[in-house]
Amino acid sequence: MEIVTYQPEQDEKAVMRIFKEVGWIENKKQEKGARIYFNGQRALIAKINGEAECFAGTMPGVIKYLNKDLSFTAVTGVVTSRIARKQGLAGKLTARVIARDAAEGALVAGLGIFEQGYYNRLGFGSGVYENWINFDPANLVVDRQVRTPQRLTADNYREIQQALEKRRRGHGSISITKINSVQAELHWIKDGFGLGYFDGKNGELTHFIWCKSDGEIGPYEVVLYAFQEADQFLELMALIKSFGDQIRMVRMREPAGIQVQDLIKQPFRWRQLTQKNKFENINRATAYYQIRICDLIGCMRKTHLPFGEAQFNLKLSDPISNYLDNSSPWQGVAGDYIVTLGKVSNAHPGTNPDIPTLIASVGAFTRLWMGVRPASGLAITDDLKAPQELIMELDVLLRLPEPKPEWDF
Repeated sequence: MEIVTYQPEQDEKAVMRIFKEVGWIENKKQEKGARIYFNGQRALIAKINGEAECFAGTMPGVIKYLNKDLSFTAVTGVVTSRIARKQGLAGKLTARVIARDAAEGALVAGLGIFEQGYYNRLGFGSGVYENWINFDPANLVVDRQVRTPQRLTADNYREIQQALEKRRRGHGSISITKINSVQAELHWIKDGFGLGYFDGKNGELTHFIWCKSDGEIGPYEVVLYAFQEADQFLELMALIKSFGDQIRMVRMREPAGIQVQDLIKQPFRWRQLTQKNKFENINRATAYYQIRICDLIGCMRKTHLPFGEAQFNLKLSDPISNYLDNSSPWQGVAGDYIVTLGKVSNAHPGTNPDIPTLIASVGAFTRLWMGVRPASGLAITDDLKAPQELIMELDVLLRLPEPKPEWDF
C-alpha cells in the first residue's frame, strides 16, 4: 500500500469506480459532476496493487467568526472501496490532507459526516442543528407579487458561485472558494433546476433558488439558495409560494436567524393532517457537519468578543497526532496554553498557577469557541472540564449567534 497525490490522468478511472461502488454516482450526468469535482480537489489516494482504493480531498474556503473571515479547509470527500475497508486508510488520508492544509495556513477545518463519532478521532466536534422544514407552499403567508424569474442551468455555475459568496452571511457561515464545488453540485443534483433574479448593479445574480424535483406534484427540495437582504428572501419565498397550485410540499433549510414557521399558515394543523404522509409538513433538525481548530494561536488572534474578558489555562488534547507520522510538519494543536478571550484575544504556550484551568479536547473547545453550545452544556456531554466559576464566566462571555454554515460540502 502506498499513499500518493491524486493524478487525474492516472487515477480518475479507479476513483470513479470507488464512487460508484459506494453509491455516490448513479448516472452519466453525475459522472460529469464527479470529474469536475475530482479536478477541483487537492487529494491524496491510497493505492493497493497499483490502483486507488481510498480517496480524501479538500477545497479551500473561509469561515466567518463574528465579523472576520478565517481561512478554512473543507474536507469535501473521503471514500474507501469495498476491498479496502477496516484498514484505517480513511483516517490516515483525512489526517494527512488536514495536516497539509493546516501547515499552509488553514485556521479551521470542517467536514460533513456520515455518522457521529468517526471524525471525533481526528479532533472534530459537531456543529449546531440545521433545521430542515417541510411545508405546503400554498400555505406561505407572503403577501407580494411574484416577478418573473430567469431560468438557471448548470451552465450558470459562475453566477451561482458569485451569488453564494456574496450572500447574506452570519457567524459561522462558510464559503468554498474553489468554483468546482458548486459546478459539480449542479451536475450531481438529480432533476435539478434553478430560478433567480439578476438585480446587481452590473446585472449580477443577486438571489436564487436551486431545487431538486420529485414527480409532478413534488416534493421539491430547495438544495441551494442565496439572498443579500431581507426583501430578496421574501421574494424567493413568494416565488416558492407560486409553486403551490401544483406542488404539495417543499423542503428547505432555514436561513440563519430566520424562523420559516413565522411565514406558514396554521403550521400545526397541517402537520397533523399530513402526518406519516409523503408530503408530511414537519421540521427536522440534525447536526451533520463537524469542525475543528487547526491553529489555536491564529484563531485566538482573530477573536474579538464584544463584551467581557476571561483568562485561563487551557490543557488541550488533540487525537489527530495518532494518525500522523513524524514527517508531518503539523502535528495538531495539543498542549498547554494561557488563553485570553475578550475584545483582544490571544493564546500562547505555558501555564499560570494563579488562573483557573480548562481541560478540553480540540473538538470540544472548537464547539465552545464557535458558540455551538455553552460551556455548561459541553461540560455535561463533551470532553470539557473547568471550575464552575469559569464555566459560568464562559457561558456569559461566549453568547454568540448560532454558527450556521449554509453551504454543504
